[in-house]
Amino acid sequence: MSLLRTVINNSDIIHPPGFYIIGFETFPYISIYIIFLAFVYVVTLVFNILLIYIISRDHSLHTPKCMAVVNLAVIDLILNTSTIPSMIKTFLFKDNFVPFNLCLLQMYVYYTVISLESYALALLAYDRLIAICFPLRQNLFNTLPIMSCLVGVTWVYNLGRVSYSTAIMTQLSFCNSVRVFSYFCDYAPVFRLACNDYTLQWSVASTSSMVNLMGPFTFILLSYASILVTVFRMKSVSSRVKALATCIEHLVLVAVFYIPLFTIFLIGLYVRSIDPDQRVLSLSLASCLPPCINPIVYSLKTKEIKTRTLALVHRMKTSS
Repeated sequence: MSLLRTVINNSDIIHPPGFYIIGFETFPYISIYIIFLAFVYVVTLVFNILLIYIISRDHSLHTPKCMAVVNLAVIDLILNTSTIPSMIKTFLFKDNFVPFNLCLLQMYVYYTVISLESYALALLAYDRLIAICFPLRQNLFNTLPIMSCLVGVTWVYNLGRVSYSTAIMTQLSFCNSVRVFSYFCDYAPVFRLACNDYTLQWSVASTSSMVNLMGPFTFILLSYASILVTVFRMKSVSSRVKALATCIEHLVLVAVFYIPLFTIFLIGLYVRSIDPDQRVLSLSLASCLPPCINPIVYSLKTKEIKTRTLALVHRMKTSS
């Protein structure tokens, strides 16, 4: 295998032509699992594109909440597109080689959108916070331009932040193994293959994970603490039920995204003998399932979107 050499600060940096993805080495039903993920990907594409189409076509749905929902749908499309097609190529068609630059690109896209997913859920929590706790100030604190601005800020921040964490991977030298034990070009499994010091990359990865997952999650928890305080101050039971009912779909999404990630983290922290294939399987499911479930939950649980979806289906039936 020929190696690409560059000189940085008078030292040789060796970049291999690429890496070999070798997750699921002992998993016996890998083909069935990948076919399942292919189905998940099709559902992700159909439902998220349908959700974006319905909201974009109906001007009555051009609200801050629906803007945040569209943002989440776009993120979900990119997230599963960044991993599932490459998993099909790697594990179903047995082509597990990923060129070096393409590996960095996949790493960049995946970690940008997985962080954006966390911030998108925080934006939906912000929408519920303002709607329930400050209903008379919605036109001041939660308008379409404000939500668009918040969405834009999260994108610019994460695109810039992950650009740096990906760029510093080029400072690493890979002179030994190029076998990545994961289901894609994962950040930590790749930098651990380096034969020079990767303290900087480890520090960036650990800090980034804590700040960009725990930060939005803490905001979500504080938002719902405020919402509960406001709801229990309401005199009417029906008003309480109505207010809490508007939060159900968002709480389902938060649970689907965060519970698997925190479970995997805690198991990895306290159960050191976890099977590597089980870890890769759990991580891939935790990453690939939320983008498939999110649009279905919003389509079924949000009254306005559900009504427009049913109307669209009815029109398609009558036209055919």
